[in-house]
Amino acid sequence: MRNASKYLVVRNWLRYLSVAAILLSSALSYAFAQGRAVAPAPTGPWMDKSLPPDRRADLVIGQMTLDEKIGLVHGGRDNPALPARSLGGAGFIPGIPRLGIPDFQMTDGRSGVANTGRRGRYATAMPSSLAAGASWDLKLAYDYGVLLGKETRDLGFNVSLGGTANLIREPRNGRNFECWSEDPIAIGKMLGRSLKGTQDQGVIADINRYAVNDQENGRTIYSANVDKRALRETDLLAFEIAIKESDVGTVMCAYSKLNGTYACENPYLMNEVLKKDWGYKGWVMSDWGATHSATPSALAGFDQEMPAGQYYGDALKAAVQKGEVPMARLDDMVHRMLRTEFALGVFDNPPAAHPVDPFTGAESAQRFAEQGMVLLKNANGQLPLKASLVKSIAVIGSHADVGVLSGGGSDQVDAAGGNPVPPVAGVRGPVWHRSPPLAAIKAKAPGAKVAFDAGTDPASAAKLAAASEVAIVFVNQHTTEGRDVTSLTLPDYQDRLVSQVAAANPHTIVVLETGGPVTMPWVDNVSGILEAWYPGIRGGQAIANILFGSVNPSGKLPVTFPKSEADLPHPALPGPPATSPQPANTAAPQVPFDVNYSEGLKAGYKWFDAENKTPLFAFGHGLSYTTFSYTLLKATASGECITVTFNLKNSGSVTGAEVPQVYVSLPASAGEPPKRLVAWDKIKLAPGAGKMVSLEVDPLYLSIFNVDKDAWEVLPGEYKVFVGGGSRSTPLTETVRIAAR
Repeated sequence: MRNASKYLVVRNWLRYLSVAAILLSSALSYAFAQGRAVAPAPTGPWMDKSLPPDRRADLVIGQMTLDEKIGLVHGGRDNPALPARSLGGAGFIPGIPRLGIPDFQMTDGRSGVANTGRRGRYATAMPSSLAAGASWDLKLAYDYGVLLGKETRDLGFNVSLGGTANLIREPRNGRNFECWSEDPIAIGKMLGRSLKGTQDQGVIADINRYAVNDQENGRTIYSANVDKRALRETDLLAFEIAIKESDVGTVMCAYSKLNGTYACENPYLMNEVLKKDWGYKGWVMSDWGATHSATPSALAGFDQEMPAGQYYGDALKAAVQKGEVPMARLDDMVHRMLRTEFALGVFDNPPAAHPVDPFTGAESAQRFAEQGMVLLKNANGQLPLKASLVKSIAVIGSHADVGVLSGGGSDQVDAAGGNPVPPVAGVRGPVWHRSPPLAAIKAKAPGAKVAFDAGTDPASAAKLAAASEVAIVFVNQHTTEGRDVTSLTLPDYQDRLVSQVAAANPHTIVVLETGGPVTMPWVDNVSGILEAWYPGIRGGQAIANILFGSVNPSGKLPVTFPKSEADLPHPALPGPPATSPQPANTAAPQVPFDVNYSEGLKAGYKWFDAENKTPLFAFGHGLSYTTFSYTLLKATASGECITVTFNLKNSGSVTGAEVPQVYVSLPASAGEPPKRLVAWDKIKLAPGAGKMVSLEVDPLYLSIFNVDKDAWEVLPGEYKVFVGGGSRSTPLTETVRIAAR
């Protein structure tokens, strides 16, 4: 016990020293920013804050030259002013000081501020967006966005890139950890709250990748093909809900094509749906390098090329001068940017750099991680572990002695203190955050013998497990922007590791650090499984709190875990056609290919339901250390609305939070999959406590998209309502009828 106390003292001193270094670095950055010269404030009628944002934007545009307008609709990577004025983030567009238009300073990331600039300033590494989605907690989603927005602003940036509304159609997608769910309504509601939280901090948020960019393999050359009805009811519905919930400032169009036309010059996506049907007032920017033309894209409704001006610099200027692109279209591009700056306060109250508070950020990140972790299996009440009873614990694998894994690419937040797992020479490897589960487990069980094995030799790991009361095996699958995983199998023979440890110790618990679903051939041989996702800067502490019951798990799966890839709509990952061998000294040509989403409406759990396939773990599944009972369901229809009421009771012995989920089966005439998620809540209850829950279902969530009418409609007929704790755990059902209008 005395040794454990010494360990805690040393650990805390190291923590405070690390934080002090972070604060000093942030303070120096702040001082540097404050030392820059400040231009005198401009005067003009657009400075009147009482005027509407659209009017103020028009007044500014009336004072702008053609060159000034062109300068705002493309990135400044090739602009000579870049080194002097850019913070060095993901993107930069010089403002117009004489008119008071601030620079657009853009930074990456949704699970924290990534690409923080040339000075490498500290930002909190939060759990991945998928982990936040697994919380099913709308307030948490808002808080998640608030932390991101506050730190973005504190670092001097005014545009936060990230926030994808893409469906998890393809579970091997390398960017699934950036996504929120496989369900469009879950994505729309959760992401919408997060984006609003960011923008409420005076930062312009972004939603991407518009649209149907659901895999990374060949992302610049493939065409995602999906019929219009399925498109509106699945992929685009997620964007529609999130955009309307948040009034997000900018939409980023994707690299890929949609039904044969590049997303960034697709008039159906931008002119017809986004700007006409949804009445969107913000602007459309490209993903970096996703622009392919000047005139066609401008006429299709595209507004801003990033990161430079290959097409929207001199080429667009010439097209405007020739009359190929009307001046009114260019003015509309600029108007959308400026009115967003006015509406969100970026124009009147630009960010000023402040030191980021690492204490508040880390505490919030840990809370987010704990609420999003999903207990998948808990045989015979193996968990939570009893610190007073367990005498020996084997901690095995996944660098659990030094940190927790994170996802890669533009969402990669720098590891505070550096990456504790050195990458292979010449290879940019995964980044681990310095929150070792091993240390957190030792702190939770000070009286136990806790030993670590790297897991690189399964026989050695099994020997340690056999000599321990409990074995906790950490496994991982690293995912990143730019490439998809080759399969859902855990890499580096980790399945063999788990199997041998489980054979040696019947009390084996597996902790997954993944960016999405994985297969588990050992599922029946382990006693516990915890999905921790990529848990962020305090992930180790969060994992230990769940394992030892300091926090009761309440996460639910936002994505289906299949038993095998053979059960997926596309058992093989779509890719380019095979080409003849190329000479060694030449690059293989990029051959365009199609990704045909012939499953249409049957995305995610709807595929498994419609095809009568049993998943490994179903959408919405998640266990607790307590139990919940559902009774007294009543569903009533009023016009095109359905109200669902029921009683939820904590029938167990400890306080816990449940996510009651409402699914609806539409009338047979709708031709829909068996059921769809339409409502949910997250409710915390003490033991024995109950609550009458009332959830109103938005008519949009009961609608189908009528292609002939080009409109949403609620069909008359019988709607079957399902209520429970998961998509395949719905003990309550009732049928309600919506009358014809």
